[in-house]
Amino acid sequence: MNIATSPDSVLGFALDAMKRTPDPRLRTVMDALTRHLHAFVQEVKLTEEEFEQALEFIVAIGQATGETKNEVVLAADILGVSTVVALQNNQDPHGESPAALLGPFWRANSPACAPGDNIARSGTPGIPLAVTGTVRDAQGQPVADATVDVWQASPVGLYENQDPEQEDMNLRGRFSTDAEGRFHFRSVRPAGYPVPTDGPCGVLLRAQQRHPNRPAHLHFMVSKPGHKVLITQVFADDDENLESDPTFGVTRRLIGRFALAPDGKTATLQYDFQLEPGEMKFPRPPIP
Repeated sequence: MNIATSPDSVLGFALDAMKRTPDPRLRTVMDALTRHLHAFVQEVKLTEEEFEQALEFIVAIGQATGETKNEVVLAADILGVSTVVALQNNQDPHGESPAALLGPFWRANSPACAPGDNIARSGTPGIPLAVTGTVRDAQGQPVADATVDVWQASPVGLYENQDPEQEDMNLRGRFSTDAEGRFHFRSVRPAGYPVPTDGPCGVLLRAQQRHPNRPAHLHFMVSKPGHKVLITQVFADDDENLESDPTFGVTRRLIGRFALAPDGKTATLQYDFQLEPGEMKFPRPPIP
């Protein structure tokens, strides 16, 4: 008889109820999730008050998600889950570029740009930055006509859809590689910035006495039919928060050299990407 008699007895009933799930992958994932959740609840001896707080947190991150931020993604980020998923699904046995977090601020259909265009469209003040690179395949051959989608925060640490002082789609652009797989564009050097702390994730960070400051970085999404879409970030090598990124997104190979000119008035970044063969699948729907 499927009637619970103790905390331990409920798991078997729950797993048995899900056995008829026709999708085998869904059945596997939910089976494991249920087992781990039951084990967690019993391991920490979760109280009813703590259970209610957990439910309130889940509801709150959904309610705090909107056009300018995605608090659900942020929760996965600050718990390290996003980075684990990215690293687990983007191993580099053949030298492919490492993946990193998509982050909550990617927008689809950013402006198509000509080689060398400046994506700082709002007269954005800051140190001018010249970015160059090459996209290659798993055999080291140049990939022509690859799309290099780039986005970044401003020198004051804000994305354009957070900042009324920036015009729409500022510091975003899509470039195509040439016959030699090369791309180049101009921008301004980004600043590090705090993840949003005005929602439930900020409450959690403060409770854990963690700082919210991400190191300065550029976002890249590199794609070409016949290759897996590469989503990654390139971090400034001189940022003080490289080893304490609250989203755990920094890996050694993603640190780029943001070289300052001797006069300190301009900077350059040279960074190459290597794509992995596979299906060109784009990520979840972005913020509009």
